[in-house]
Amino acid sequence: MSYPASSERVILLFVIPHEKRRKETCMYYLLSLLTGILVAIMITVNGGLTTLYGVYSATVIIHIVGLLLIGGVILLRREKPFRKGLPWYLYIGGVIGVASTVFTNYAFGKISVSAILALSLFGSSVMGLLVDQFGLFKMRVHRFRPHQLPGLMLVLGGIVCLMIGSFSLLPVLAVFASGILLVVSRSFNSRLADQTSMYSSTFFNYVCGLCTAIPVFLLLGRGEPVVAKFAFSPDWWIYLGGAIGVVTVFLTNVVVVKIPALYISLLMFVGQVFTGVLLDALLDGAFSLQNLIGGVFVALGMTLNLLLERRDSRRAAALYREQE
Repeated sequence: MSYPASSERVILLFVIPHEKRRKETCMYYLLSLLTGILVAIMITVNGGLTTLYGVYSATVIIHIVGLLLIGGVILLRREKPFRKGLPWYLYIGGVIGVASTVFTNYAFGKISVSAILALSLFGSSVMGLLVDQFGLFKMRVHRFRPHQLPGLMLVLGGIVCLMIGSFSLLPVLAVFASGILLVVSRSFNSRLADQTSMYSSTFFNYVCGLCTAIPVFLLLGRGEPVVAKFAFSPDWWIYLGGAIGVVTVFLTNVVVVKIPALYISLLMFVGQVFTGVLLDALLDGAFSLQNLIGGVFVALGMTLNLLLERRDSRRAAALYREQE
């Protein structure tokens, strides 16, 4: 009985998941899709809050609500989130997340929502590819393989479709940067979760985010309505964005070390776009064919890549059995 060389054997064992691993991988894909759905709902909720209080005031409120929720969870679990000896940079995920939000908010009204979705996806996809290829931020390496190219071309077609009709240099660069920062933020949050726990990492995401959002508000948000007159809205649901954000950060911490960063970005985007189209139709009676077509292209590209990966895994499994 002959076996492949040791390095080849390691690769084969990696690409031949047994039934349990395959089910777990499917679960992580579904969790990424669910995260995208929740992000779309969160954007709608936060939009209502921003309309009432202003961009920077809403950012502070969102982080306060999120911190209260995850802080309560930490207390109920009797966790001790504060650890000694951890590098300071592991805690900057929340800070980077605020920067990503500010860049996106800057672009609203200057380019279309479709363009914002497309550019954010483009930025996160580019950064996701780099993280996967080189193992940046000490994340797991997932090498680019030729069979991914056709699917990525479909994804690029979806991005181009969403970009039609919008171009303004500074907003375009800002949203592209926000997509990059989104991947960087979740990478640092994931590394912190490895050293502490999923709950502690989410907690510090909101602590550091709030510590960043408050100075930004004091610097840039002094002319917002909340400064002149603060009043609670009877529409209580607009305050739930921070709570939904806690769930999305937690789910991202779960999946980011399990599947490639590129696939996380694409699956979240698919969930976000289709949920956004549905919410627009339900709440405003509006329908964006452009968003729908762009989302379909991205979904097709993602599906093609997953099917090709499954085919290659089966071929590798058959080859390994023949060599036994």
